Amino acid sequence: MSLKPEFSIPETPSESDRTTQQYVYERLRHAIMVGAIEPGTALTMRGLAEAMELSPTPVREAVRRLSSENAILINENRRISIPLMTQGRFEELIALRISLEVHAARRALPHVSDIRIAEMKLVDDEMDRAILKRDLDRLTTLNHRFHRTLYTVNPEQVSLPLIESVWLQIGPFQRQVLELLDEFHGIDRHKEILSALESRDAGALAQATRQDIRESIFRAGRKLLAARSTTA
Repeated sequence: MSLKPEFSIPETPSESDRTTQQYVYERLRHAIMVGAIEPGTALTMRGLAEAMELSPTPVREAVRRLSSENAILINENRRISIPLMTQGRFEELIALRISLEVHAARRALPHVSDIRIAEMKLVDDEMDRAILKRDLDRLTTLNHRFHRTLYTVNPEQVSLPLIESVWLQIGPFQRQVLELLDEFHGIDRHKEILSALESRDAGALAQATRQDIRESIFRAGRKLLAARSTTA
């Protein structure tokens, strides 16, 4: 009998038109994006299949796809793992997030309605409740929903797959950073984003989006990586 893996794969809503292969891919992708599996975790096809109570065949295809998205590392010896974060890679991913998401926010602004802003406010309120409960899975999922709700209002947007690729690559490390924070404090940049949307102020929207990304995990992430480098 094999041992149960030291991680869990969060369930995702079932959709009747999804194939088993697509379901496994989306569920494993979501688990990595919210940081359910820590960086450096060694994985096996059998362990992942047991965590999802499925056969290894669809898991193998999901791992292949996620490897092509740089979310899973397949080594030369065929061992698989979640990539470790480095200082250079972290700063590159943050720079990409800022460039892509400021662009997406600016492009979405002309299409934003009061109804869409109200939807984002509801998501932000849910985030506040998740923070109080320290429900980090839900907090991360809601944060993605908040930003996705804005970016997708642009009918011509093509940047979301690129943005989600960055979320996917930074997700496991972001979770480690969030778990080390004693409390979430500072200016609520989501409130600033909502205010900029209401006033249709492109400059304020860009600044609030940029600061939201930099202040959410950037400073804490750099400190964590620096501390690790001094003890290595």
